[in-house]
Amino acid sequence: MDARYRLLYDGECPLCSREVLTLHRRRPDAIDAVDIMAADFDPAAYGLDAAQVRSALYGIKPDGSVTVGMASLREAYRLAGVGWLIAWTGWWPARPACDAFYRWFARNRMGISRLLGRCDGSCSV
Repeated sequence: MDARYRLLYDGECPLCSREVLTLHRRRPDAIDAVDIMAADFDPAAYGLDAAQVRSALYGIKPDGSVTVGMASLREAYRLAGVGWLIAWTGWWPARPACDAFYRWFARNRMGISRLLGRCDGSCSV
């Protein structure tokens, strides 16, 4: 089994790709970036289904445990050596607000990408 933390990200989302691939490049020995939009991606290999992995950023720890949403980002940032940047998002009272914001972002990521000019027109909702 791979000893790296696997981030299952939407490769069609410019913002998601940039964030996950930046973290992966910082620590490729600790973080593996897996594009859920790749033709050969099978969510069942992780005990998940397509709807789940498209709804949020999923992380798979080397022991097989799963993180979702902001918990996945916090773990990836920690492994990349920059956890201090978003550690506050896990502290009360910021955690519920940050987790809720993430869920909103995940639902609207393509529109946000277009709004920020990060989408070349190929983004789909």
